[in-house]
Amino acid sequence: MSFLITGGGSGLGEGAARLLVEHGAKVTITGRRAEPLARVAAELGEACAIVEGDVTVADDRVRMVSAAVNHAGGIDALVNNAGNMYRGPLEELDEQSLIDVFHSNVIGGMMLTQEALPHLVDRSGAVIFIGSAHSQRAFPGASPYAATKGAVETLTGVLAAELGPRGVRVSCVRPGGVFTELNQRAGLATDAEALARLESLAPAHALGRLGTVTEIAEAIEYLARAEWVTGAVMTVDGGLCLGVTNA
Repeated sequence: MSFLITGGGSGLGEGAARLLVEHGAKVTITGRRAEPLARVAAELGEACAIVEGDVTVADDRVRMVSAAVNHAGGIDALVNNAGNMYRGPLEELDEQSLIDVFHSNVIGGMMLTQEALPHLVDRSGAVIFIGSAHSQRAFPGASPYAATKGAVETLTGVLAAELGPRGVRVSCVRPGGVFTELNQRAGLATDAEALARLESLAPAHALGRLGTVTEIAEAIEYLARAEWVTGAVMTVDGGLCLGVTNA
């Protein structure tokens, strides 16, 4: 199988790329930073191609799709993983930052799906969006990010209904707390003290721990391969959305 994975130089995207290559797939990973992409590609070898670019830029989206098709002859699955986490209390939010986070987390993935659609139709392929438990549980200060992930999960169902007659499946993975580089950049885990704060969220998960990127990657792979699953929002969150606390 051939996968195009955005945000593939770190975090969930990197984890998905590693698992998929291990299971025999070819992957094309994208991201805005060249160094992480090069590191992942060097470790994964010829099965991995890279494209430095931004999903919010139209020309970059064209290059991403072209690279994936050239690398593997087509696209079996698109993983819309790239995104930003913008946080802050309501009175401190600024409009441009809100626009930017919606562009990155919602609009970029929509438009990349549009760009890749002819190739997905050719392969009866799949689109997997990455949602978040933030869409189900209210965390103060996270309204911008939560709003984008709620939009992504709603979009999943609409596109599944729209594209299903053309043989394209659209689903979403809803992760709980997972330690990723995005958490680092959001100030949740930039050092040992911040990592401890992130890990303090573990009791909010019914299983009492944070998840791993591999556990999310397994869900991505399942949705990419499951031929009679579409419109699904697969919750892979250790029970975070249940609202329990293992104090």
